[in-house]
Amino acid sequence: MGAPDVAVRPISDADATAVSRFLHQHLNQRVSADAWSHLVAPPWKAETPNHGFQLLDGEAVVGVYAAVYSEREIGGERVPFCNLAAFCVLEEYRPHSLRLVRALLGQRGYVFTDLSPSGNVIALNERLGFTRLDTATRLVANLPRVPGRGARVATQPAALERALTGRDAEIYRDHRQAPAAQHLLVERDGAHGYLMFRRDRRKRLPVFASPLHAGGDPGCLEAAWPAVSAHLLRQGLALTLAERRVLGFTPGGPGIELSRPRPKMFRAKNVGPESIDHLYSELTLVRW
Repeated sequence: MGAPDVAVRPISDADATAVSRFLHQHLNQRVSADAWSHLVAPPWKAETPNHGFQLLDGEAVVGVYAAVYSEREIGGERVPFCNLAAFCVLEEYRPHSLRLVRALLGQRGYVFTDLSPSGNVIALNERLGFTRLDTATRLVANLPRVPGRGARVATQPAALERALTGRDAEIYRDHRQAPAAQHLLVERDGAHGYLMFRRDRRKRLPVFASPLHAGGDPGCLEAAWPAVSAHLLRQGLALTLAERRVLGFTPGGPGIELSRPRPKMFRAKNVGPESIDHLYSELTLVRW
């Protein structure tokens, strides 16, 4: 465990190429090294002490825990967030994994989020004080549009920039260049709703829409969901993973409640689950 030639070092800008290649080769080869590099260079501005930590045997990368940083306004104060974005350690170096975890979580003052934990990481997070979010999800079918419902869907940047205001406008500006985030505006009866979503893969099928943020006028997105559903279907997204706490409502129509929705977790001293969302994270940056 304490071998002097196995070191933990912060991931800097200069390490982006080596870290991205490692994640491509050892975590998910379906994601290119270039795609992984977006974890190191997110499009929003934030104070970034590092891009996570890496485990080195000599100069060879043998483990990575990538992190994405942001700042949020909660209760009138700016609060720093650290999103635990991608964790991979070569099997023969697994005894050193906790050194990466401790390096990240040893950074004081952050709200930590882990929005795609898997395997043994879930139990490890719980031992380290992480709390599970309510991820109740209904899997709903996206259906063809019924004529005459009076809602219009737009995806052009000019339409989004013209309609969005306040926090929604800031969120859109920060994420419009995020590779995994897709955006749409729905207009109905003079009101508008805003949906940010990603394309997800389940059972090797990339046909699932996962909402990441719902904004705009309360109730508009829900009322206009048939038009949104039809738009998603035209994009090859046959199903929506409608997470209730993200959308704020549950779409009707054919669907089933997931018995075991994928967990999402956070750790914070003075911030509650109502302040945790899917923004400024690997969910907006990396397609898989």
